[in-house]
Amino acid sequence: MTPLLAKLLHGLCMVAWWVIRRPFERKSKRNVLLRDAMDLREKAVLGVSFTGLGLIPFAYIATGFPAALDQAFSPARALAGLVLFVTALGLFYATHKALGRNWSVTLAVRAEHSLVTGGVYRFVRHPMYTAFWMWAIAQALTLQNWLAGPAGIIGFGTLYLLRVAREEALMRETFGADWESYAARTPRILPFAPPGSH
Repeated sequence: MTPLLAKLLHGLCMVAWWVIRRPFERKSKRNVLLRDAMDLREKAVLGVSFTGLGLIPFAYIATGFPAALDQAFSPARALAGLVLFVTALGLFYATHKALGRNWSVTLAVRAEHSLVTGGVYRFVRHPMYTAFWMWAIAQALTLQNWLAGPAGIIGFGTLYLLRVAREEALMRETFGADWESYAARTPRILPFAPPGSH
């Protein structure tokens, strides 16, 4: 494993992420939106997350900038990051498959929206966020640069902290007691954590 190969493989995983999401994005558009919380705050947090997980690592992979902030390269660390990223891709696919036409990139409720509690949702109530956290940590391991590496944790972490409570409030408002029961028995993002944990 070399720094260049680690960068290229990380970039390939980023492309795979988009390839996985694209067909589900098209399918979900067929399910009419009843409510969309795409406000200025939502746009801002999505932008911060995209910058940390997308723009900064892409620029680093494509140009090497800022090379002055490169760390001493560890092949074992890079390999661990890539294994974690591939695992995240598997979870990402499983999450989209479980959601079907319920999925949306924004906080939204669709005409045929249902509370999904099967598949990977049996283990955590936000497996998509679990997968993004895995990607962010993988980025810090694989892209061994003091800017590009932690940018994903900072970018996605900002989105997560400012969004998850709003998303859960929307689910509570939409599904009422069913959501409360599900949330009480299912951890938020870490499988096997105490039920209802945040």
